[in-house]
Amino acid sequence: MTPTDPARLAVRSPADLIAAVPYLLGFHPADSVVVVALRGRRIIFAARADLPDPGADPQPPAHHLAEVIRRQRADAATVIGYGPAGRVTAAVDAVRAVLEGAGLLLLDVLRVTDGRYWSYLCTEVDCCPPDGNPYDPAASQVSAAAVLAGQVALPDRAALTAQVAPLSGPVRVAMRRATARAEGRLTRLLRRAGGPGRPAGTPRPGVADGALSDSGRSDGGPPLGATDGERPDDRAVHGAGVAATRSAQRRHRRGERLTDDEVAWLSLLLTRLSVRDHAWERTDGRDADISLWTDVVRRAEPALTAAPASLLAFAAWRAGQGALAAVALERALAVQPGYSLALLLDDLLRRGVPPSELDGWPAVALPNVVRRRARRPRLPRRGA
Repeated sequence: MTPTDPARLAVRSPADLIAAVPYLLGFHPADSVVVVALRGRRIIFAARADLPDPGADPQPPAHHLAEVIRRQRADAATVIGYGPAGRVTAAVDAVRAVLEGAGLLLLDVLRVTDGRYWSYLCTEVDCCPPDGNPYDPAASQVSAAAVLAGQVALPDRAALTAQVAPLSGPVRVAMRRATARAEGRLTRLLRRAGGPGRPAGTPRPGVADGALSDSGRSDGGPPLGATDGERPDDRAVHGAGVAATRSAQRRHRRGERLTDDEVAWLSLLLTRLSVRDHAWERTDGRDADISLWTDVVRRAEPALTAAPASLLAFAAWRAGQGALAAVALERALAVQPGYSLALLLDDLLRRGVPPSELDGWPAVALPNVVRRRARRPRLPRRGA
């Protein structure tokens, strides 16, 4: 689900709209149902869902898309199905019925495949021939305008997922060594601060223990996320995390790249929730924030990526890049399925909560924006 980008694209025909959709989503959709929502004459939102499997009930995804669009306060929409008629027709019919039932004006309902499109609403043979209308997005003025404005449409969703995938090869070997150095640095910091340290032979935090839980504690590791005391070692780790976060953000905003040791140290400290919350409060939708957290997510040891992946998702959502936010959350939840910040952002994304509802962040608390339904995970409290 993606609010439209600030760059304006002039859409005057179905072919123009089809050319614009990949830039609204961030990638070229396939086997999908897309709803483009309008308020007045302006496109304000684009939502996508996978086509239901053959024989599956199309109603649940149809109702979900309609609810997301309704939340945008749209008054009109166009539905586009991507794929063969045998899979598309039932899906777009279900979406169409739900949207009309919600009082939205349906401007068109289209099917797109193999360089042609068909309208389910048009019956005029002159403009809507039975064999469809050909279109060429590469020749469209809309595509040219989007590229000129700096907008990107990746080939498919897999290409978007690859943008947040962990790096491998020599980079991964170097990051393992850097993370081991960071763990030793953390142990020394805890000992200097009067904490218990880590006796020889016990598991090290982070990688050796596996992913830390969202409570901030590792299996047998030091209580990095403890919030039930202000011990000296708590303050020392929090202070180190604040310094690492601010240094990383300053450097990325100057166009600099973090060293392996800086990424490893930051990713380890982010397992403490007070550090993560500090980074969260300093993260917005700026390109530098998206660049920073993408870099950390890709280079950090996979067991330590739940926090930076969630921060990337938040930054992408604030910037209107819903597709990037979604794949970042998939990474976070793959590492820690119960990570509360990732679950919170996933709920916001799935329900199409507009980033504009959080204007003024962090003065506007995110838990005050969300009204979660019963039996959903509780919202994380600040610092918890």
